[in-house]
Amino acid sequence: MTTLDFFIVTVAIPATRRDLQAGTAAMQLVIAGYGLAYAAGLILAGRLGDLYGPRRVFTAGLALFTLASAVCGTAPTASVLVAARIGQGLAAALLAPQVLALLAALYPGAGRARAFGWYGTTVGLAGVSGQLIGGLLVAADPAGLGWRTCFLVNLPLGLVALASVPLLLPEVGGPGEKRPGRRGLDGVGALLLAAGLLALAVPLSVGREQGWPAWTWPALAAAVPLLAGFVGRQHRRTAAGRAPLLDLTIFREPGFALGLVAVLALFAGSAGLSFVLTLYLQDGRGLAAAAAGGLVTALNAGFLAGSAVTGRLAGRLGWRLPFAGGLALAAGLALMHHAAAGPVERLAAGLAVAGMGMGWVMSPLIASVLAGVRGRHAGLAAGVLGTVQEMAGVFGVTAVGAIFFAALDGGAATGAGRPGLADWTGALRSGLALLIVFALAIPVLVRLHSRVGSRRHRR
Repeated sequence: MTTLDFFIVTVAIPATRRDLQAGTAAMQLVIAGYGLAYAAGLILAGRLGDLYGPRRVFTAGLALFTLASAVCGTAPTASVLVAARIGQGLAAALLAPQVLALLAALYPGAGRARAFGWYGTTVGLAGVSGQLIGGLLVAADPAGLGWRTCFLVNLPLGLVALASVPLLLPEVGGPGEKRPGRRGLDGVGALLLAAGLLALAVPLSVGREQGWPAWTWPALAAAVPLLAGFVGRQHRRTAAGRAPLLDLTIFREPGFALGLVAVLALFAGSAGLSFVLTLYLQDGRGLAAAAAGGLVTALNAGFLAGSAVTGRLAGRLGWRLPFAGGLALAAGLALMHHAAAGPVERLAAGLAVAGMGMGWVMSPLIASVLAGVRGRHAGLAAGVLGTVQEMAGVFGVTAVGAIFFAALDGGAATGAGRPGLADWTGALRSGLALLIVFALAIPVLVRLHSRVGSRRHRR
C-alpha cells in the first residue's frame, strides 16, 4: 500500500487537476508532499518501533494511513488533498519500517531470507505496477469516482489488514524486554533530521518545475548545517550515555553502508525510469494513461518472472544473482535505448528484460543489506533503508529529469520551438544513458558487498 500509493497517483494527476481546478504547484505537492513526509519520518518511525514495539506502531500507522486515504479520496479542494497526502506520507513512515522489523523478528534463519524475498517482490511489484493500476482505475471510473478511486482503493485493504492484526500478527519481544520509553526519544534530533532532509528534498523535487527560483539555493545550502548538526547531536548523546535517535554505530555493521549505496542506485534508477517513461509515452507519443500503463506491463511481467525464480536461485547463487540482475537491468535499458526511435511497441522487450533484472536484484539486495544488522537495530535499520529508498527516488527523478529536459529543450531550440518526436526520442535516450550508468553500478557494489560479507564470515 505505501509503495503503490506513491506511483498510483501519478497517472491520475491530470484528472485530479481538472476536477479540483488546481494549479501545477498544488499537483506537485500531491506527489512530493507524500514522498517528502514519508522520507522525513522513517528514521523516527524506526526508532519508535524499537522503543514501543513494532506491532503497536505498525497498527497505529496502518489505521492512520487508512484514515488519510479516506480523506484524500473525499477531498473537496486541492488544499485538503495536499494536507491529507502529507498525513498519508507520515502514516506510511510509521507503518513501513515495522514491516521489516517484524519480518526480521518473526522469521529466523532460512525463513528470514524467504520472508525478505517476498517483501522485495511485493515492494517491487507495487512500484512497477502503480501506473498500470492507476490507469485502469481512472479508466474504469467506478461509480463516477474517477481519480478518487486511486485513494479509496486503500480503504477495504486497510480495514481488512487492521482486522487481521490481532489474529495473524504476534507481538515480538518478550514482556521482560527492556524498552527505554519516551526519555529515549530524541525530539530535537528528529526535528534536525526532518528539517535537513526536507531542505535537501524539497528544492530537488519542485525546483526544476518552477525554474529553480531563488529560494531553492539557500534551502539546499541549509541542508548541510542541519544534517551536520544532527550527526553531532547523535555523537554527543551517545558519549553522554543517552539513547540517540540514530545510533551511528549501525554504519559499522559489516556491509550496511555499502549495501545502502547499491539500494540508492537501484531505486534512483527505478524512479527515474518511471518518470521519463511516463512523460515520453503520454506527452511524446500521445498515448492515453491506460495505454501507457498497458505497455509498462512488460516491465511488470519481467519483474514477476525474475522474482519467481529468485527464491530458488538465491541460496545457490548468492551474490551472483543480484550481480547478474544488475547486468540484465543495464541490458534491458540498452535495448530500450536502441528501440526508442522505432514503433513504441518495440520498447516492450527492453522493459521485460529490465524488469527481470530488477526482480533478480531487489529481494536479495534488501535481504543482504539487513542480514548483518543485529536484532536491537532492526527497526532503525529498516528506517534508514526506507529513507535511502525515498531519497533515492527524489535524486533519481531530479538527476534523470534534468538530463531528459535539457535534451528535450535543446532539441526544441534547434527546431521550430516545439519538441517533435525526434526531440522526445533524443530526450528519452539521454535519460536512459544515465539510467544505464546507475544499473552498471549495482553489480560492482554487489560484488564489493559480498567481499565484505565473506570477510565477516571468516572472522
